[in-house]
Amino acid sequence: MKKALVSDWYYVNGGAEKVIHSINAIWNDFDHFALIDFLNEEDRKFILNGKKAKTSFIQKLPTVKKNHRKFLQLFPIAIEQFDLKDFDLIISSSSAVAKGIRTTENQLHICYCHSPMRYAWDLKEQYLEDAGLNKGLKGIYAKSVLNKIQKWDLSNSDNVDYFIANSKHIAQRIKRTYNKESVIIYPPVDVDFFSLEEKKEDYYLTASRLVPYKKTQLIVEAFNELPHLKLIVAGEGPELEKLQKIAKDNIEFVGFVENKKLRTLMQKAKGFVFAAEEDFGIIPVEAQACGTPVIALSKGGTLETVVDNQTGIFFNEQSTEKIKEAVIDFGTRKFDPKIIREHAVLFSKKRFEKQIKEFVDAKYKEHQESLNEKMIEK
Repeated sequence: MKKALVSDWYYVNGGAEKVIHSINAIWNDFDHFALIDFLNEEDRKFILNGKKAKTSFIQKLPTVKKNHRKFLQLFPIAIEQFDLKDFDLIISSSSAVAKGIRTTENQLHICYCHSPMRYAWDLKEQYLEDAGLNKGLKGIYAKSVLNKIQKWDLSNSDNVDYFIANSKHIAQRIKRTYNKESVIIYPPVDVDFFSLEEKKEDYYLTASRLVPYKKTQLIVEAFNELPHLKLIVAGEGPELEKLQKIAKDNIEFVGFVENKKLRTLMQKAKGFVFAAEEDFGIIPVEAQACGTPVIALSKGGTLETVVDNQTGIFFNEQSTEKIKEAVIDFGTRKFDPKIIREHAVLFSKKRFEKQIKEFVDAKYKEHQESLNEKMIEK
């Protein structure tokens, strides 16, 4: 069996890349494909076992390393140009265009879907607003591009034989967007690495890429109004400078931190604050694996990973006031780190790898049997 693993892109070590790492831990003989590959050597070793992905023409475009998303209108063309006709099994890891690769009826294509393309569907208006492309001629052009991509994304959903959703939230979105059923397999969390620490210190933590949809600004604004509470912000991104300018003295920015330091910050934190509406959200589960309770938005994947009043609490609106109220409420409660840790173990790497292997093996066997039947009929 010749296998291809197609990802949207490789440039950071985030949640989607942890999925790729675990899939490679099951089968280590994939050929890898992606629009771009700018991984550093340490991340490449972890995610791709040191291999390089075959990339598209997007890789060679000027300034792509700084901002690949500005070439969005070229993504469908680029992903369709990969020649995968020699592969028996194709697994795509997709939150954008990876599922749009061209396949034949003799190939089995399984898509691990982190989300239908956010730019084109549920978060379309938000992305246009955040990018300043919701008005004028630029806005008209951007909307035209997204409408074309939306049609392309819908039409190629038939190229996928089986969808795997990373949460119930995304399974519903796949059904609503593509009218396709999916099986749910939660992403892998390295609960062995993110180990239990029962002794907490007197600070709160938030950690993510500092981009608009993560809503870190709302968290910073909430703690600006709670000057007696310390907040540590881990991560870097285009919003960093703006956030540093508005933050008061009780808020500390530590920038990008490597995994061991992030683990220590999570283990010692009194609480982990998370304001994004994520498809699944691995990092709140990593915090829970450390025995740290979570203060999270009651939308998206966190509804499936955080148990209200047991492993954390929710706020119901992305606003400074609601986050502030939740933090104050959180301070009046007590949580058991051991119970929080036990819940997080349900999302382990071992569980993910077992479920993925069983699903893919079963579907490939069915696919081969179907091909054999067709050959006999001929």
